[in-house]
This record gives sequence, C-alpha cells and structure tokens, in this order.
Amino acid sequence: QVQLVESGGGLVQPGGSLRLSCAASGSIFSISVMGWYRQAPGLQREMVALITSGGTTNYADSVKGRFTISRDTAKNTVELQMNSLQFDDTAVYFCKVRTFTSGDYWGQGTQVSVSS
Repeated sequence: QVQLVESGGGLVQPGGSLRLSCAASGSIFSISVMGWYRQAPGLQREMVALITSGGTTNYADSVKGRFTISRDTAKNTVELQMNSLQFDDTAVYFCKVRTFTSGDYWGQGTQVSVSS
C-alpha cells in the first residue's frame, strides 16, 4: 500500500506560478513511476507529467515548456512546478504513483484555479 498526500494548490492569476508537492509513504520501495494528472469540470482526467524512477520525464503537449516535474527519491516526493499558468490549467490536480507490485495509487487531489 502507498499513501499520497498532496499540497500546494490555490488561486493564482494568469501568468503566475504554483508548485505542487506530493509525499508518498508506505510501500515506497515498490514505486516505479510518479506523476500528476488533472481533471477540469466536465472533462476527463488527463496526464500532465510523469517521471520514472530513472528520471525520464514525459509531459502533455499543453504544458511543455511551462511545467516541470521533479522527484526526490530520498524524501519520496514528487513536485510539479507550474509557470505561466493559463485559464485552461484550472483543474483538480492528482498525484499518482505506479508500483511494481500492487498497481496504481492516487492522491486526494488539490485544486488549482487560474483567475483574474
């Protein structure tokens, strides 16, 4: 079992920045991929950014060049630095981890709102 706790969401103006953090606990030795997804009202949940245990990253086209995902294996955290935020970035952001042994786990979600 893996438990995830997210933090860092909030309200920001267009062009602003936020940093999301997700702390993992439990069976952390089995974590392979860590990532962030988001879900806007009325839309399906979508991948935002992923990072593997080896540090390989993958981003949605809509956030490339603006968002950066990072992972601290010593602290068992994954962070998402979000810059140049746009109205369309408004969503609930979820941390997700994939494990080698017991599938996927999701955080509770944190709201990011971009508004003037």
